[in-house]
Amino acid sequence: MSTPAPDAAAQLIQNQEDIGNAIKPYYGDEAGAKLTALLKSHVNLAAGVVMAAKGNDTTRRKSAQAMRTANADSMADFLAGNNPNWPKHALTDMLHEHLRVTTDEAVARIKKDHAADVKAYDSIHQQTMMMADTLSSGIIKQFPDKFK
Repeated sequence: MSTPAPDAAAQLIQNQEDIGNAIKPYYGDEAGAKLTALLKSHVNLAAGVVMAAKGNDTTRRKSAQAMRTANADSMADFLAGNNPNWPKHALTDMLHEHLRVTTDEAVARIKKDHAADVKAYDSIHQQTMMMADTLSSGIIKQFPDKFK
């Protein structure tokens, strides 16, 4: 019998592969693989932040957060380099906001602050939908003939 945590982790990694695969028809296999790698790194770095927070290791958490921010900046560079409708500064702001809200949720959950956890989860949901809209709108603008 499997446990929920490994199943959830496997699904989370699969989601990153699905996102990378979703851009392949527009930007090619290499770009899809690059985005998948960046996204998987994002997930693994988030796990490092959570583990440091759970251990109340402020130094390790700051280091993990810095690496996570650098990964988000690399994603912004990569995405902006592929689509002129995705300004780098806007992507950077969007991805940094994603880091903030996901960290807020993790900290609330660790502290067993259920009200803050639910509020943060709702923020993550709204922010993720906004990111999806931003990215899909950029693809549609760049490749209008594929969306007739």
